[in-house]
Amino acid sequence: MDTPEEAEFSAFVEQRAHTLLKTAYALTGDRHAAEDLVQTALAKAFSRWRRIDEPEPYLRRMIYNEFASGWRSRRRQAEVSVPEPPERAGNRVMEADTALRLLLRDALRALPPRQRAVLILRYFEDLSVEETAAVLSCRQGTVASQANRGLAKLRQLVPQLDWSPDLVEGRH
Repeated sequence: MDTPEEAEFSAFVEQRAHTLLKTAYALTGDRHAAEDLVQTALAKAFSRWRRIDEPEPYLRRMIYNEFASGWRSRRRQAEVSVPEPPERAGNRVMEADTALRLLLRDALRALPPRQRAVLILRYFEDLSVEETAAVLSCRQGTVASQANRGLAKLRQLVPQLDWSPDLVEGRH
């Protein structure tokens, strides 16, 4: 029989895991890596569950820190060989928005983990500079400089995106 803590943890996972997975996917750009990131955070949080007051912010912070820490080195992940390369889209014309989203996704993957985490927190999660600094355990100046460098790199990699101030500052 489950303890009350186990039942509470299971209910939280059932209700909020999808939201955490979306955030992790935005960071990693890979569903399997995102699932691994969320699973790692949940496994670590389970042992501390009784002491966690606000589980979702706590887990988000764990996910961002785990991602930004770099311990998940690509060199340590095993590659999977397949007999045939995956199929690519044919010569069909992609919708402009879809093509732009794919370009942006690839450009985000090209950023260093810290810059990507800052941009995801600031513009995907819509957190303030102060909140982002708290999540990443760094100074507000670090958040600002990482966001500035990340946006500059994205502008360079995806020049066709509308980089209007309203878009960058999150105003619609």
